[in-house]
Amino acid sequence: GEEHYNCISALHKSMRGSDENASLYWLARMLEGGEDPLYVARRLVRFASEDIGLADPLALTQAVAAYQGCHFIGMPECEVILAQCVVYFARAPKSIEVYRAYGNVKECLRMHTGPLPPVPLHLRNAPTRLMKNLGYGKGYKYNPIYKEPVEQDYLPEELKGTDFFKERKT
Repeated sequence: GEEHYNCISALHKSMRGSDENASLYWLARMLEGGEDPLYVARRLVRFASEDIGLADPLALTQAVAAYQGCHFIGMPECEVILAQCVVYFARAPKSIEVYRAYGNVKECLRMHTGPLPPVPLHLRNAPTRLMKNLGYGKGYKYNPIYKEPVEQDYLPEELKGTDFFKERKT
């Protein structure tokens, strides 16, 4: 019932708060209560990107490995895999930078009125002669062939200068 959601919330918030002891307690309470370990593992995959993100990009690898380990061996053997992942996450630095930036992009899309801006011509692929003649791909600078990053716009003209990583005011 409701305790299922209360316990996963407590686990999530304990890891977010860097409390490894409480994180282990809530994990054990869930697993000893019969919770599906794959449910917990799925939540850890989400937590890796939502709460740790770029502060430790390997957290996602840890979470996916924990999910796969749980899938391969099941309970009770997989409990230590989840415990290791939970403690790793509690100890990891946290960053919601990507989570917020993606939310800002979604807000931008929802708030847009009218048709969405077209993809700039220089960013379009030109697999046919007609598309090349229409200007698809014209002027595109292929970054890997340059020693330094190139000056090039990647957003539609209407969004030029937009920085989704800065706090948005609604």
